[in-house]
Amino acid sequence: MATGVFGPERASVEARTLRPDRWWLPPLTTFVVFAAFIVYSTWRAFSGDDYYAAPYISPFYSPCLTDNCVEGSNDFGSPIGWWGLSPALIILIFPLGFRLSCYYYRKAYYRAFWLSPPACSVAEPHSKYTGETRFPLIFQNIHRWFLYAAAVVALILTYDVVLAFRDENEDWGHMGLGTVILLANVVLIWLYTLSCHSCRHVIGGRLRNFSRHPVRYKAWTLVSRLNRNHPQWAWLSLFSVALADFYVYLLATGAFDDPRFF
Repeated sequence: MATGVFGPERASVEARTLRPDRWWLPPLTTFVVFAAFIVYSTWRAFSGDDYYAAPYISPFYSPCLTDNCVEGSNDFGSPIGWWGLSPALIILIFPLGFRLSCYYYRKAYYRAFWLSPPACSVAEPHSKYTGETRFPLIFQNIHRWFLYAAAVVALILTYDVVLAFRDENEDWGHMGLGTVILLANVVLIWLYTLSCHSCRHVIGGRLRNFSRHPVRYKAWTLVSRLNRNHPQWAWLSLFSVALADFYVYLLATGAFDDPRFF
């Protein structure tokens, strides 16, 4: 049986691993955090309420496009008025699809949930590997199209931050703690989106001569720098979007009033 890199079968290694470190800790942490986020986001997406506390709207529900949106939350009208389920189910498919097909997230949940493999130099329980060339993982190639959709959602969330500089009576020139939280969230979302590998390729890919495209070269250089910290932006934006939603939920349920700075 061939055991080399280019052999037709896997290397024959009897030991599961020879690593003395706690190699299982990173995939376990990833599993716990991702599972917690999935449970939380599923609950919030299907709840269909407590997502708007003027002037703040949860990023899970923006833009709200149905007839059953809370009054004041549908800044873009109700083009999908016939939708009877939670408004979040229309929007979340785009940022969720972007994250699920993200190159970094693939690595993270492949290791944490499918043990493929759970860590470097650790054997995986699967007898064969077909990669992303067959159903259903071949649909991961749709990542670039989800990038475009996620960028549109990020623009809308940026617009929400602008509106957050109002008070509950829609008077401008106010800023509360919610404004700061939504602002931090949208900054992290943009950092995660712009640092994406597909974004980097869209900006600078297929160029044979950068000197003829100085603007794209500068943009590609900036995105390449952001790309170095793409995993960090992925984690931070995951936490920030959940925090922003939870903060709006607390305000909407009357748990406390939004502290105002001015």
